[in-house]
Amino acid sequence: MSSLALAVRDSSTMLRRNLLHARRYPSLTLNILLTPIVLLLLFVYVFGDVMSAGIGGGGADRSEYLAYLVPGILMMTIGATPAGTAVSVSMDMTEGIIARFRTMAIHRGSVLIGHVVGSVLQAVLSVVLVGAVAVAIGFRSTHATALGWLAAFGLLALVAMALTWLAVGMGLAGPNAEAASNNALPLIILPFLSSAFVPIDAMPGWFQPIAAYQPFTPAIETLRGLLLGSEIGNNWWITIVWCLGLAALGYGWSTSLFHREPK
Repeated sequence: MSSLALAVRDSSTMLRRNLLHARRYPSLTLNILLTPIVLLLLFVYVFGDVMSAGIGGGGADRSEYLAYLVPGILMMTIGATPAGTAVSVSMDMTEGIIARFRTMAIHRGSVLIGHVVGSVLQAVLSVVLVGAVAVAIGFRSTHATALGWLAAFGLLALVAMALTWLAVGMGLAGPNAEAASNNALPLIILPFLSSAFVPIDAMPGWFQPIAAYQPFTPAIETLRGLLLGSEIGNNWWITIVWCLGLAALGYGWSTSLFHREPK
């Protein structure tokens, strides 16, 4: 069997291991999933009228704000999922299972690949569940074509992959699960500082560059364009550059830490 076939086989085994672990211990996944759903319901039903009137400059229209909010909530879901990956990777490193894997005849990179692919699958599933809740409360994407939907899912998967590699590095760098969770906190906070809830133009002038020049804002605006037909502009290629850069950074950081011999 070739080395590539061995790597694929071992990575599939590690992916199955991580998915089984997520199924047997669903509390972390549920906590990460419930946060965007609660925020979606809170901002639509509590703040929806006020926010829609402020954004549109006219009468209150909760359904209009729902359409604006959903792409940001979906991207926030993608940002929250890798935090669980950082914790899982840290637990593997500190509980001794990785030391055992090092003594076995398996492809060393398969452990990380299993975590990354498993996290991306969980992120996509979480997006589908949050999207189902959004549709149930009235969200409709009348402007999206079949190609637009396909591009939207591809965009979400690309962002999830980039952030997951970064989260794997955070998990490997943390001395324990608590530290790994704290390391991944920026991935949860950054969407709040983006255009997820209000347009950048509605923010204070000093804060607008912070919201504009970060990875989540162009990704959210690209997703809005694909689903709602708004102007995408340069956001699509800025998002791709951010994702490729973060993925390369996370991959290099993760593999360097993982292949380092334990003390």
